[in-house]
This record gives sequence, C-alpha cells and structure tokens, in this order.
Amino acid sequence: METIRISGAEAVIRCLLEEGADLIYGYPGGAIMPVYDELYKFRDKLNHTLVRHEQGAIHAAQGFARATGKVGVAIATSGPGATNLVTGIADAQIDSTPIVCITGQVAKHLLGSDAFQETDIIGISTPVTKWNIQVTEARDIPAAIAKAFYIARSGRPGPVLVDITKNAQVEEFDFKYEKCTSVRSYTPVPKLNIEKIKEAAQVINSAQKPFIVFGQGVILSEAETELKTLVEKSGIPAAWTILGLSALPTDHPLNVGMLGMHGNYAPNLMTNECDVLIALGMRFDDRVTGNLNTYAKQAKVIHFEIDPAEIDKNVKTEIAVLADLKEALTELIPLIETKKHDEWHNGFKEKAVIEYDAVIKEELNPTNGKGISMGETIEMINKHSKGDAIIVSDVGQHQMFACRYSKFNSTKSNVTSGGLGTMGFALPAAIGAKMGQPNKEVVAVIGDGGFQMNIQELGTIFQSKVPVKIVVLNNQFLGMVRQWQELFYDYRYASTEMINPNFVAIAEGYYIKAKQVAKREDLDKAVEEMLVSKDSYFLEVIVEKENNVFPMIPTGASVTDIRLS
Repeated sequence: METIRISGAEAVIRCLLEEGADLIYGYPGGAIMPVYDELYKFRDKLNHTLVRHEQGAIHAAQGFARATGKVGVAIATSGPGATNLVTGIADAQIDSTPIVCITGQVAKHLLGSDAFQETDIIGISTPVTKWNIQVTEARDIPAAIAKAFYIARSGRPGPVLVDITKNAQVEEFDFKYEKCTSVRSYTPVPKLNIEKIKEAAQVINSAQKPFIVFGQGVILSEAETELKTLVEKSGIPAAWTILGLSALPTDHPLNVGMLGMHGNYAPNLMTNECDVLIALGMRFDDRVTGNLNTYAKQAKVIHFEIDPAEIDKNVKTEIAVLADLKEALTELIPLIETKKHDEWHNGFKEKAVIEYDAVIKEELNPTNGKGISMGETIEMINKHSKGDAIIVSDVGQHQMFACRYSKFNSTKSNVTSGGLGTMGFALPAAIGAKMGQPNKEVVAVIGDGGFQMNIQELGTIFQSKVPVKIVVLNNQFLGMVRQWQELFYDYRYASTEMINPNFVAIAEGYYIKAKQVAKREDLDKAVEEMLVSKDSYFLEVIVEKENNVFPMIPTGASVTDIRLS
C-alpha cells in the first residue's frame, strides 16, 4: 500500500474501511467532530447510523456482531459520550462479542486538567474491555486500530476501545495501513493437544450416560456442523445455554432443551445423573450450574474451551481440551463410536412429558380463563416465522419465554443479553441485527420495562428506515422482579408495578405502524400482519399481569431442586 499524507481523522475512516467495517453506529460531539467531518466525505463508502443515545450505538453494534459474526463498531465523543458506551461494553465483554469502540478525547495538552467533557475512559473501561488504548499522536492511529480489530475478533472475542485525542485527529502524517496478525505475548488460540482428544474420546466412548452441554463457543468458532455431526454419530443428548441457543436446530431429535434457572426440567435433572458431562464452548455460569457443591459431582467432566481462564474456574474437570472448538471437534469426531443410548434418552423423554403436562401445555394453550400468555405469543411468532426469524430479546420474564419457546432453524438467530442481563438491549440490538442480516426477519421481543430504557431508538428506526418488528409483552410489571417478590418476598410488590404510557401512540409518533392486542382471538392475525409487513411494525400484546415463568431453580439451589410451580 502506498503512503499518503492525511489527517488522523481521515486515517480513522481509512482504517475502518481496510478492516471491512462499512457499517458503524454512533453519535457526534466536539471531541470526535474531525472524524465525523471525514465520515461526511466518505459517506458513499461507509454507512454511519445516527442513534439517539450512545448506549443505543453499542447495543446496535452488538446486535450486528452477534447476527453476522463480524466485528461491530461504535463511535462516540469524549466524556458522557464515552461513558454512555460502558454498559454495552461490559455486556459485550461477558458475552464474548467482538466490538471496536472509537471515542474522541480532549487534546493531549488538556489531559488530566478536568477539561470540558474529559473523563478517563481508559481507566473506566479497563475492567470491561479485552484491550484498550489511548492515542495521542496521529501517526499511532493505524497501528492502534489494526491491533484493536485483531484482538476483538481473535480467540475468545471481546470489546476493545481506542480513545483518540482531538489533536491526533487533526494532525497530518504519512499514512500506511498494515493489518495486525499477531501480538507479542498474546496467544488467542491454544495449540491443540491431540493426546487430550484421544483421552476425551476414550472416556466418551465408554460412557453409559453421556451428556453434551453446549454454549456460544460453538457459534463463535463456527462449529455448528461439527456439533451436529458429533451429536448424531455419538447419539448423545445435547442441551444448550442461552447463548448457545440456535447452534443446533431446536427441533433436532437430540436437542433436549435449555439448561439453567428457567431451563427445561429434563436437562437440569439429568445433569446430576449423567456419568460423563461434555462441555462445549461454555463457561459454567452460575445460572446454569446452580449450587456448585451439588453440580454434576457424579460425572467425569470434559471441558472443551478456548480460554484457559475458564478451565476449573467453577467446575473441576477430568479432561480439559484447550483449543478452538471447531478444530478440536474435527479431530474428535473420527474417534467417536456410533451409538444410540436409547435407554438414557428415554429418561429425558419421560421428564419432558412431566414438564409439558405441568407447565408447557397450559402456557402455550391457556385454558384457565386468564389473559394472553407470553408463551403463546412466542408460539404465534413461531407459527408465522416458521423458525426462520432472528429473535432479539431483552431481559426479564419475556426473555426466558422467548428462549424457552422460540424455534430456530439456523445459527446466529438468537440475540440476547446473557451474562450482564442488560435491560434496554433488545431494541437497538435488533436494529444492528437487521442491518447486518437484511434478508432475514428480525423480531425484537421486549418487556414493557426494558422497552422504555432505550425507547428513543424508535427514532433511529424511523430515520434509518430499518424494518424491524417490535413485540412488547406488556404485563404492567417488572415481571421477573415481581415473580421473585411473589415467591420469596410474600407478595410485597415493592416498586415493580409499571404505570405505562400509550405505547402505540408513541410508536405512531415515530411514524411506525402500530397495533395493540388485548384479546386472544386477535393475536394470530396481528402477528401475521406484523410479519408480512415490509416496513417496521410495533405490536403491543397485553399479557397476563401475574404470570410466572417455570420451571425455576431458586438462587443457590441445586439443579435437582428445580420447581415446576
């Protein structure tokens, strides 16, 4: 590449284009204005989406990254602009989402002087970024951005932040871009130990009650085909974490459901009955394990993981396979014996029937005379989307219903805030997911509480003409907190009842077609109308106020303490 003399701000834009980042989300301000001036000049090559709040920018970048597997990009000014990104950065860190954040900063000579809109975003973001750097000289911009993209997307992905002082943006220098391919002392992908693969295969082949639990690592390593091959060849039942959902089609006969606090009855109970537990790209989060003192103590645990920090962090392993999951499974599959495990499967099927009769039957087809349930709304979305939509959920009861009941035929179709549990995530994330996958239907499923945390992003949908579909399940409560108050705080509903505005009027104020449904007989037609619309659409569903999501494992309890009511 030839050397050209340009400003630091123009260098930022050229670096983004070199990395293939032609779609970014942001909000302008004084300290980042030189970059925005260059964005204007390059607007035919780089699509910038103006959000209504910087948190909307980072969540939109997350939605884009999760739906595409590419690096999402968010840009903001200094001070409050930068700090407004932090929640989304923390969310991306715990959910291993590749994000590059670029923030403006006051000029170099003002650093540390408490200048207008100056904050130490490097110090603030250090605990929640995979890597960050402050650039004070224009000539250092290309190397910093190249390194940022490499670190964000390599190994276990995560968010990085590049803070650029204003003087560095306006200075000129001789620009040349070289992509980063390695960083000293950083080994993103451990070298696969074939002996560990052989050990794992031997233990798996000798197991009588083997059980696979898979997480987002399958999706991040693009090992979906290998997972399906392993499951079908070995005959081993497989269950998913929330972020692993969609890596294996939900209707696959060996997919036995969701793990964790509000997961399915069978996989939770069988965790403490299996003799070999095979963990694929998951981190044994507390919502999955419950009480660690009673979690899978009878089982030999084989943990396939790319991040050494996760090995033995929560659950002691018998065999740890440190590697990229796709590479590891490719080596493992030829060594696995073809089996059926019919008797073991029957145990899952029997418990699935118990859960269906106790919970699912009434949730999906209510006969108790109560209002519309969240579960039947999700089932209606399934009916009309046929499992081909990307479902973006927020955080709360509706999230659990969406994850439990949504049907997925293809990977990267479930986008939700997992580890951090960020309310307000879904609306902007749906924007990013739809812009990243314009040919797929994207449905944001949101509670009335979370919807109001980033409701202003309806303006982004209107201005950018992003045809996302929005379903607000309105129970007039902060539903998940209310459920806990009912079950564990003797119905003391402290500050959880919501007095809501006219959501339909608000959506229509943003020129988005909107409808409210309160009667069960109107639900089918309304969902169909929403999904066939070529434009954005807002559907508010008035659901039962005090409906609870079950099964449930109380906090601190064992997976075998799972409650059906």
